Amino acid sequence: MSEIREARLKKANTLVNKGFASYAESFSVSHTTKFLIQKFDYLQNGEEDDFRVSIAGRVIGKRVMGKIAFFTITDQEGKIQLYLDKGILNCNLDNQKSLSFEDFKEIVDIGDWIGIYGTIKKTNKGELSIKVENWEMLSKSLKPLPDKWHGLTDIEKRYRQRYLDLIVNPHSKNVFKTRAKCISFIRQWLDNKNFLEIETPILQSEAGGAEARPFITHHNTLDIPLYLRIATELHLKRMIVGGFEKVYELGRIFRNEGISTKHNPEFTSVEIYQAFSNYVDMMDLTEELIKDILDNVCGSLIINYQNKEIDFSKPWSRISMKDIVKKYTGIDFDSFNGDFEEAKQAVKSINVEFSTKVNTLGRLLNEVFEQKVESELIEPTFVIDYPVEISPLARPHLDDKEMVQRFELFIVGRELANAFSELIDPVDQRERMQLQQSLRDAGDFEAHCIDEDFLNALEIGMPPTGGLGIGIDRLIMLITNSPSIRDVIPFPLLKPEITSNKNEKNTLE
Repeated sequence: MSEIREARLKKANTLVNKGFASYAESFSVSHTTKFLIQKFDYLQNGEEDDFRVSIAGRVIGKRVMGKIAFFTITDQEGKIQLYLDKGILNCNLDNQKSLSFEDFKEIVDIGDWIGIYGTIKKTNKGELSIKVENWEMLSKSLKPLPDKWHGLTDIEKRYRQRYLDLIVNPHSKNVFKTRAKCISFIRQWLDNKNFLEIETPILQSEAGGAEARPFITHHNTLDIPLYLRIATELHLKRMIVGGFEKVYELGRIFRNEGISTKHNPEFTSVEIYQAFSNYVDMMDLTEELIKDILDNVCGSLIINYQNKEIDFSKPWSRISMKDIVKKYTGIDFDSFNGDFEEAKQAVKSINVEFSTKVNTLGRLLNEVFEQKVESELIEPTFVIDYPVEISPLARPHLDDKEMVQRFELFIVGRELANAFSELIDPVDQRERMQLQQSLRDAGDFEAHCIDEDFLNALEIGMPPTGGLGIGIDRLIMLITNSPSIRDVIPFPLLKPEITSNKNEKNTLE
């Protein structure tokens, strides 16, 4: 590698010695590869057009055949061939701003960014090309790209050096194009329905709105601890209290938790709140939004994910947590009549293991669901009516005081969305936050803190509201058929790589 780098540095210096830049200041691009390929598709083999272009791209292919050479460059939208004729290039040498055919052949390497001036030609073999009349070095690459036949096969290196992954893996580039398109569509969809995007603080004095362990930092001037937000919920609800009836925020969330194919400590979500609504309304909104995203981005409501065909056009199932646990395990939690010990024995009989923190029927029900049911939910399924113990911000259920009006959406065995009929009773909310605080004081760092300002806002008065959160990264995983969340986050969190620093020559002579 060091020998290749030294050789390329010499080529960069050769350009400088000839009076040309090896790292250009700018370049005026007239057209993209996609435009040219579409516009001149009609040309017959061997036909030319005097249409003049200036185009820039990275060199990804190189073939020299005596007085003729064929290079391939790629830009953001595609790739195109360059046709280099020694006679054409060398006839411009009287112009002091020109470089020769030999210069191009000897100096330009795969990986370099170059600017090209020329006209259009379709070769005798039918390859649309730019017939090069002049060229500029835009940025000399000092290190080679991965071998084009084997690509970048080291998965961890793909995540660490995403720029290489994007260069050599077209699928990765398409994933992030799709991600950008989805995020743009979600914002447009919500804006068209008169939702207002609100920016809430990322640094917060109290981390609330979810059961999660926060990242902690310190503000030097105020000499106070601050937390990176674990949710946008409590601040968006304050906006509802203030009179905004439809609000959302699409942004980054931070949770000091484990890393897996489904979890990254820094992730993206959209949270949506609508006054005068409940969790049934939010189910309708969720289904409509996701179907519209699929229709717009994928062009179909039937997609394939990891060899599983999922049909989103069918009515999405809505079933209570108790009923779906009974369906998959045979255990009826209503039959225990509050007897926790009897429930524990039944759960142990189906090999569900749980810690001492699982000390109520509601927590036990959720544990059975997570261990025995969640992975079975491949088709879109709304699991509704959750235990109150694990839902401290949700409105009580009308028919069962031990449950709340909450749903989670599961697809391919993963939670994709979480929603409530929001709890707006300030007395009930204070009692639940006090219980959460006691759990926190006992060592449960994922339990909620008491947020006095939020409670004060509820006492001012919050209208009935439905709230919803959707995990954007998991949605993109689904749409792009990606098995890991790290495939859809441009720069996922990784343990620092241990490297040895070698003395390298870093400047041009």
